[in-house]
Amino acid sequence: MAIKFGVIGSGSWGTALVKILTDNGNKVAWWVRNEESINYIKKRGHNPHYLTSAILKTRLLKTDTDLKHVVADADVLIIAVPSAFATGAFSVLSPDDLKNKKILSAVKGILPKENVLLNDYLAKYFKVPLTHYFAVLGPCHAEEVAAEKLSYLTFSGVDIEFTRKIASYFTSLAINTVVNDDILGVQYAAVLKNIYALGAGIAHGLDYGDNFLSVYIANSADEMAGFLRKFGASHIVVGEHEPDTITGNKSANYAASVYLGDLLVTCYSLYSRNRTFGNMIGKGYSVQAAKLELNMVAEGYNAAKCIYDINKKVKAEMPIAANIYKMLWEKLPPAAGFEEIEKVLI
Repeated sequence: MAIKFGVIGSGSWGTALVKILTDNGNKVAWWVRNEESINYIKKRGHNPHYLTSAILKTRLLKTDTDLKHVVADADVLIIAVPSAFATGAFSVLSPDDLKNKKILSAVKGILPKENVLLNDYLAKYFKVPLTHYFAVLGPCHAEEVAAEKLSYLTFSGVDIEFTRKIASYFTSLAINTVVNDDILGVQYAAVLKNIYALGAGIAHGLDYGDNFLSVYIANSADEMAGFLRKFGASHIVVGEHEPDTITGNKSANYAASVYLGDLLVTCYSLYSRNRTFGNMIGKGYSVQAAKLELNMVAEGYNAAKCIYDINKKVKAEMPIAANIYKMLWEKLPPAAGFEEIEKVLI
């Protein structure tokens, strides 16, 4: 039986995921916040606010402003709203609405009010078991996905058979899919890479060069691996693989796309909103001014505080992330913050 998908969120990433699914011939129920945007999409086949050049197959779309309708129509709900807005989106739902539903998270952050991953929030308030929860991650920027440039998506879940089934709906000439079972590790990696990418932007704004950035990113990768190991994530090795008994390919490890690859592209790409946000901070913008200028959510900003608090329990060595937190939240001058970071790089 074919999976019925519902997408919650109509920003860049939500729009890109809708495009992938409908390009592959799948019908999608899509929650869009306002009727004006829905009418525009129906008439012109474009999202009026995000990825405006992406052509959408509207005959396969069922757009709705009522979230309950979208949830009722779907077997698998794709959550593609910024982490800061996730709890607000779910506020109109009850545990009964999500009963027997599978959740595919495209959220790349920690829920700041709860300071937890989405799976923890859904388990606590909606009784969604981890076996019904999956995540889709990069490295991939929505702009390149929409432009049909070859991208790799990683799908993660403890139910590996159903994870493979979900991934099959996204596979195309422009999308290669990878599957793993490290559902907590891949989500924390996605959170951490946004923090380090924001720091890379600050360094660029401070006029550090490529030589320094390569050292900074290499050390950030090491720091991220240390946190993930302390947290109990799997696959955090390099140069070692076990054969995948189903595909015959080598298994993913820390050097694979979802860990190191996503960190690299988010630190280097001009599409990266975290890098862009950080660049503004490095050039002297206040946090508030950078928020207004960017006009989009940079997940690394809230993530820096969340990880700083979480690490009080994990107790990983994280001087890079800690100094980025202090620059963003404790008004440590960026130049002084990077003087401290310089001292720990090797």
